[in-house]
Amino acid sequence: MNFSRQPFWSNAGLWGKIGVLMPDTQTAKLDERTLVESSVKGDEGAMQVLYRRHSGKIYGLALRMTGSPADAEDIVQDTFMRAFQHLGKFRRDSSFSTWLYRIAVNRTRDWAKKRKPTSPEVEIAQAPRQADAMVGKRLEKALGRLPFGYREVLVLHDVLGMRHAEIGPALGIKAGTSKSQLHKARASMRQMLTNAQGAS
Repeated sequence: MNFSRQPFWSNAGLWGKIGVLMPDTQTAKLDERTLVESSVKGDEGAMQVLYRRHSGKIYGLALRMTGSPADAEDIVQDTFMRAFQHLGKFRRDSSFSTWLYRIAVNRTRDWAKKRKPTSPEVEIAQAPRQADAMVGKRLEKALGRLPFGYREVLVLHDVLGMRHAEIGPALGIKAGTSKSQLHKARASMRQMLTNAQGAS
């Protein structure tokens, strides 16, 4: 794939409406290992399938970590740009998705070093649909105040539904550490929400 030109997802909208090469039906059904092998050989259709499968969750992670739709889009694009540029170095000793999330996490950490995270302007996925608007705002505010490491684990586990066995490699920590950080993150969230409710 020629990365000197604009990447195929750059004008694609938030959830990956790719308008250049649409992968054929057979390509879309391939397993991830085969898609990775085809992508290494420059198959743009396979790259697009991988992008479609993972871009939504990468965007969700980035948005909840940065609180900025624009920054989240930039992180998604940078994540896939780096992943496809270095796909030949993927050793396959873990899943492609774990490797990809590791890149995304590193991109959000790079972002955090340069800019202060803001409270996410999105509803938490687990919040009831009929939840009071004030409760939603409190959730968003509490999430934005979590230490960055706690927020990473909470978003990956509670929002994106990843298992600790996947979160550990993605964050470069042990599964036990992931469990511990999730417990502390949830406790911090509960405390902040309780304080907020008491102050209202």
